[in-house]
Amino acid sequence: MSKKHKKEHHEEHADETWLIPYADLLTLLLALFIVLYAMSSTDSKKFQDMSKAFNIAFSSGIGVLEQSSVISQANQFESTQDPKRHEDTKDMSEEERQALQQKEQQDLEKLKQQVDKYIQSNGLTTQLDTKLNQSQLTITISDSSLFAPGSAKVKPESRKLAIEISNMLTKYSDYEVVVSGHTDNVPINNDEFESNWELSSMRAIRFMNIVLENKQLNPRNFSNIGYGEYRPIASNDTADGRSKNRRVEVSIIRKYADAAKSVSVSTASTADAKTPAAGAATKSGTTANAATK
Repeated sequence: MSKKHKKEHHEEHADETWLIPYADLLTLLLALFIVLYAMSSTDSKKFQDMSKAFNIAFSSGIGVLEQSSVISQANQFESTQDPKRHEDTKDMSEEERQALQQKEQQDLEKLKQQVDKYIQSNGLTTQLDTKLNQSQLTITISDSSLFAPGSAKVKPESRKLAIEISNMLTKYSDYEVVVSGHTDNVPINNDEFESNWELSSMRAIRFMNIVLENKQLNPRNFSNIGYGEYRPIASNDTADGRSKNRRVEVSIIRKYADAAKSVSVSTASTADAKTPAAGAATKSGTTANAATK
């Protein structure tokens, strides 16, 4: 008798590939509900922070759950987009803004008078100068009064000047302060510095460090920069001009500057900075002047 072979039935496996788009859809819905919830909240600051985080995450390929990376980039975005981060002036009335501008003007004029009085009483008119414009108060200090030629170490007798400036700034500690270093166009010629960039930067740092020894000042409000030879205030054709270009500037930045006036001042400063520098010095002249930096 022939054996009947029973046909074996294999159970078919269900196709589960649909789970992938389904999971993506659920993730997008979750993100949507979170955003909608944030929009319904009265805390607009949280909504702005979350909006920035989502924007960075989706535009840069960073996962939303990678919190540290997202928050770090969001903070960078905020700081670059809001240069006046210490003051929220968006909702101010024109009268309030004008009142703050007037107080700021009085503060900077008073500080300028203090510095000018110190300059006069100590016979430093040839070494220090002050200038108040629509964007900042600038205290200009000749490098010869602070540093030995070709050095970034502040002279011991010049530390008093940095300390006096720091004491004057304590009453205006909420202003941002930028310390900048400048040189002439003669190439530096020693073993410590390879370029005028390095010399100008280090001089600004060394002077700022002495100012910040005053614990009443907030280091978060301070920054430094080295311009090298590229922001001259006089011609480098003469020894007197080169001497004026070698300087350290302490700039107290306005918080409520008039935007239109600031632009005009900035444009004028840029035009001055683009003044053609002196022609190339002769080899002997460069060697002679390198020691005067």
